[in-house]
Amino acid sequence: MTYAEVPERAPAVERRTIDVIPDAERHGSPRSQFTLWFGANMQITAIVDGALAVVFGADALWAILALLIGNVLGGVVMALHSAQGPRLGLPQMISSRAQFGVLGAVLPLVLVILMYLGFAATGSVLAGQALARVLHIPDTAGILIFGALTILVAVTGYRLIHAVGRVATVVGVAGLGYLLIALFANYDVGAFVGVKDFDAATFLLAVGLGAGWQLTFGPYVADYSRYLPRETSERATFWSTFAGSVIGSQWAMTLGALIAAVSGKAFIGDQVGFVGELAGPAAIAILIYLVIVVGKLTVNTLNAYGGFMCVLTTVTAFNGRSRISPVARALYITGFTAVSVAVAASADFLDNFKNFVLALLMVFTPWSAINLTDYYLISKERVDIPALYDPRGRYGRWNTTALVSYAFGVVVQIPFLAQKLYTGPVTELLGGADISWIVGLAATAALYYPWARRTARPPERMIYPAAAAGQDAAAR
Repeated sequence: MTYAEVPERAPAVERRTIDVIPDAERHGSPRSQFTLWFGANMQITAIVDGALAVVFGADALWAILALLIGNVLGGVVMALHSAQGPRLGLPQMISSRAQFGVLGAVLPLVLVILMYLGFAATGSVLAGQALARVLHIPDTAGILIFGALTILVAVTGYRLIHAVGRVATVVGVAGLGYLLIALFANYDVGAFVGVKDFDAATFLLAVGLGAGWQLTFGPYVADYSRYLPRETSERATFWSTFAGSVIGSQWAMTLGALIAAVSGKAFIGDQVGFVGELAGPAAIAILIYLVIVVGKLTVNTLNAYGGFMCVLTTVTAFNGRSRISPVARALYITGFTAVSVAVAASADFLDNFKNFVLALLMVFTPWSAINLTDYYLISKERVDIPALYDPRGRYGRWNTTALVSYAFGVVVQIPFLAQKLYTGPVTELLGGADISWIVGLAATAALYYPWARRTARPPERMIYPAAAAGQDAAAR
């Protein structure tokens, strides 16, 4: 019996990193993508993200609709990245070497690593606060314990990550479902919804928050579909990922928008504490705190695991390696997590988090536009995988077309930004509405597509390493 034939056995420490997953080790079904991404989104940071639109001025009703639009639009892009996983068998950012070059891919990688550190830090703070309330210890101790749990799951790897996602799905439905009922039981929610007129600026802010939430998963989403059998339907992978991520995030964000509407400043000052009080009796509050920990453990593990993959992808671009020892793998993950838990919580958490998410949109929408345009429209799902590890190969060290298009995609958004430190002139004309991410996607694709059609050299068919398939390297 092969490793692939026993997908439900107890999780073992993962051996693979940025190398191609051999056919003999492929396992699972697209359903695993639904539970992973549903569980990863049913958590308190998504609640905070949904609350932001209301905190910064939108009516809850309009905020919920706008968040749905943003989640759907961003979810399409995110799920298209996920669909690449089974066919390529690679971590997401390794595959971007096909567009940017082996060394050129390092540029967006550095920004991705910063993103993971930021999300991991905020997640550690919120989950650490929840653990502190359960164990009656200082917040700092709670953060350290949560960091240790994150390391344990991330080092064990792919199978345990998916197992935690399944647990988080069940726990999240029960916990967030209870909180939604408790909210309506304790507040006259209807009196706080639909009380403000439509405002384009805050509506588009909420759309951007929803889209940004989904788009930031793009650089690592294929990491968690790459073990699926190569013949897995791309459509099934897409829809399973899309449904899990959009339904989970929209549920949590809707709860967040309603909480922010009824609570005013109470939620702003203490997000974890307010949720615990909403739960009611102490015993139930403790269970809700544990729900927070499980949800945050799922997504923080994704951040640590994805961050490790990105750091390794950056390092191996210069040393040419494709595998590392289990000890080195554990040290990478431990180091990344240690840095994230060392980041102190901000006194102005919500405002800084909003600007953090919107700033990420600025740098990740051009990357997504280039990766998806090339994979689906230029290369037509044909990649020379061995060349991704060879700076002298088909994709070279640097790809001018992608790098210039990426830089253009970032710069073109500047006049449309609505940030704390800078508001673009077009944004002011639009009354403060931030549409920079839409401009970034469209403008980058418009420049990259015709240029890449003339300069790209995709292979005539998919090329796999012979060892990965156990057969001819160019098979299938």
